[in-house]
Amino acid sequence: MAQDVLCEVNSCKYWANGNKCNASSIYVVSHRGRQARDSEETDCKTFEPKL
Repeated sequence: MAQDVLCEVNSCKYWANGNKCNASSIYVVSHRGRQARDSEETDCKTFEPKL
């Protein structure tokens, strides 16, 4: 498992200093159930807005 997961989405509640993701697990899916060919065709379902 990855030791460090980087994320630049500072509006997410799991975002931490140094662009680190501090979620206990990460869930990534492809758009509309299609086979992804690159990262732009994926979404992070772990995202939750920072309150």
